[in-house]
Amino acid sequence: MKFVLMPDSFKGTLSSATICHTLRDVILKHAPLADVVSIPVADGGEGTVDAFLEAMGGEKITLSVTGPKGHATEGFYGILTGGEVAVVEMAAASGLPLVSEQKNPLITTTYGVGELILDAARRGVKKIVVGLGGSATNDGGCGAAAAVGIRFLDAHGKCFVPTGQTLKDIASIDMSHRSPDIDGVEIVTMCDIDNPLYGPQGAAYVFAPQKGADDKMVALLDDGLRHLSTHMSAICQYDIQTLAGGGAAGGMGAGMHVFFSSTLQMGIDTVLDIVGFEKIAKGATYVITGEGRLDGQSLRGKVIMGIAKRAKSVGVPVLALVGGVVDKDITPAYDTGLTSVFPIHRLPQDFSVCKAYSQDNLRYTMDNIMRLLTK
Repeated sequence: MKFVLMPDSFKGTLSSATICHTLRDVILKHAPLADVVSIPVADGGEGTVDAFLEAMGGEKITLSVTGPKGHATEGFYGILTGGEVAVVEMAAASGLPLVSEQKNPLITTTYGVGELILDAARRGVKKIVVGLGGSATNDGGCGAAAAVGIRFLDAHGKCFVPTGQTLKDIASIDMSHRSPDIDGVEIVTMCDIDNPLYGPQGAAYVFAPQKGADDKMVALLDDGLRHLSTHMSAICQYDIQTLAGGGAAGGMGAGMHVFFSSTLQMGIDTVLDIVGFEKIAKGATYVITGEGRLDGQSLRGKVIMGIAKRAKSVGVPVLALVGGVVDKDITPAYDTGLTSVFPIHRLPQDFSVCKAYSQDNLRYTMDNIMRLLTK
């Protein structure tokens, strides 16, 4: 028997790596000779680099970069086995934990993210995967762009590094000094949302309150992104507001696309491509995935559905272990390629109670599945 384990984390309870280890132990208890391939899945936020390194092997590179408030901080990224692919998580240089309780998206910067990207490019990698998520910023990626040499000029021709509160001061953007080190490097951005850059569903209105913005700040940030969009649109020669995901991570989605010529891709599709899923899954008895809850958002293409679609293409059944199922009708999941869904919790308890037993319940559920499969 061969099992490919590709779970997402159970948010607030179990990491994807912990889930993989737990499932592997149970599988080998019942089928000691089974081939078990573990590929922890991360969504681009905190933990993405570690998940890729655990799945693929490689080296974590640490270096001093500019933190979200402009002070030096220790950042990191991963270079996967083979040395051709680097993985950068935005949170490592511009994440909310780095500002602690001093949240202020008017002044935070993505400059450190650009420094991580540039360092990886200078090491000769051919592809850089950038995970968006958990950011403390709302600068449209201008800080990251400045770190790789792109110049932002105000009305007086003075060069500056824009933050959320100064996006409105951009009079022109000079792309001519962008570092040649990133030329020819394929850059893919993991982005699981489709919010536009600005407006009621944009970066500021939807996400900035989580980063410390009050109503007045949100309106100011949105105006800044709207102003930035005119310059971005001139660079890419189409209306950047039409870019799905442009509003991700304080507009970093749009910034990666315009300033780094990056494609935006669903996180799970990026993971599946990097690990060579079709090759790994070929000949597998089962692919086992899961996430904290299966709901309407899951059915629109998150981890479980992304894996199910790809597994269906190679004819491998997919089992999903989930904390719970929210929607009454999950038939679309089965139509897409999912074989069976197993909620793990054994008693009708409030999440505040049952989350403490998540790993035990996961183990019990997998034990019962293996008893059936090896009977």
